[in-house]
Amino acid sequence: MRVYLFNFRTVFNFPFAILRPVLYLTQGLHFSSQMNNSATITVAAADTAAGAAVKRRKKLHQHHQYESLIPGLPDDIAQICLSHVQPSILYSVCQSWRRLVYSPSFPPFLSIYSLLKPSKSEENSVQFANFDPISAKWNLLPPPPLNPPLRLLLRHRSFISRHLPIQSVSVSGNFILLAATTDPLLPALSRPLVFNPLTCQWTSGPRFETPRRWCVAGASQGVVFVASGIGSSYNPEVARSVEKWDLKSNCTKYSCNHHDRNKVWKWEKMSGLKDGKFSREAIEAVGWRGKLCMVNVKGDAAKEGIIYDVGSDTWQEMPEGMLVGWRGPVAAMEEEVIYTVDESKGALRKYDPGTDSWIMILENEMLKGAQHMAAAGGRVCVVCGGGDGIAVVDVTAEPPSLVVVETPVGFQVLDVHILPRMNQLDS
Repeated sequence: MRVYLFNFRTVFNFPFAILRPVLYLTQGLHFSSQMNNSATITVAAADTAAGAAVKRRKKLHQHHQYESLIPGLPDDIAQICLSHVQPSILYSVCQSWRRLVYSPSFPPFLSIYSLLKPSKSEENSVQFANFDPISAKWNLLPPPPLNPPLRLLLRHRSFISRHLPIQSVSVSGNFILLAATTDPLLPALSRPLVFNPLTCQWTSGPRFETPRRWCVAGASQGVVFVASGIGSSYNPEVARSVEKWDLKSNCTKYSCNHHDRNKVWKWEKMSGLKDGKFSREAIEAVGWRGKLCMVNVKGDAAKEGIIYDVGSDTWQEMPEGMLVGWRGPVAAMEEEVIYTVDESKGALRKYDPGTDSWIMILENEMLKGAQHMAAAGGRVCVVCGGGDGIAVVDVTAEPPSLVVVETPVGFQVLDVHILPRMNQLDS
């Protein structure tokens, strides 16, 4: 099932008349180019079956030859035209447009990133994967280039009924792995691992002052935060501590300049928590309007909520209405609108700070048992109960609509993020 997540840009004073040939594509027109790059436009309905077969053979013979994007136009002008067409249309027309959609110079559309585990295996194996909404295919990310290889524990005999958490965040267009557990119940990471979709490469972040697991992890305004949790054993100082890592000092919107990053990237200690109550669970700190919002217990159980002000480095109590409605996973859209799913009722709601209440958006059986969620590009993506699929809600539609992205056969979803698509072409 296809789910389209796009970045929309407002364009002023653009000569849209030059887009008319492109818009006719949906009415059956296609472009064909001759060897001398001259252009002709033919109507597909007038082509005979034999003519179409000849064209397919010519395309195969010309596969390795240069193809202009729009015959008769320079490629830079053609790219301006095509950048205003939905990537799903470009992908389905021809090979040169398909390559354009995945090129570094084309505005990247958004896609889904997840951690996957084998559904019928008790082995501690995890796959990092990406769902491309244009090709409607899952692709595995390259493994982190570590020696020895990264080994993350999902199961342990001390925790029979639950998975051990793997904590990650998305920041400035990057996927960042922050905390997990390895044998024998120790923090798995001495430093964060950063995956950049546009380069398809992993790099390492600065070394943690204290490697953690079962901690608070979140991000706001291009800054990563970790707090509380436990290291090799419980330590009350670690359980109250807070550290931040600012990626903005050396990053652009969708990529990081890693030159001399070890001189720039570092963890800084911030004002600590008043106690160690946030070391009981793997906690998601949700970035919202310059603050980090978090609760210390998941589900309907009695919980405590606090808010960290990123700018002033201060803590405050969470408003009562926000805390009462926090009954499942939570995510913020561009750090402006905060959403939650009531995991017992399958209800998606958004928070209204003016009334300190949660407003119902929709209720659906697929949202019951929700485990994780992410929000971007007008879509809210929710990991379904048991990790069997990802429900994608278009919150910009009226009424809001829901579709489900099926997981690869034999796998379950552990987490979900929304990030720019990878720079690759599945031809």
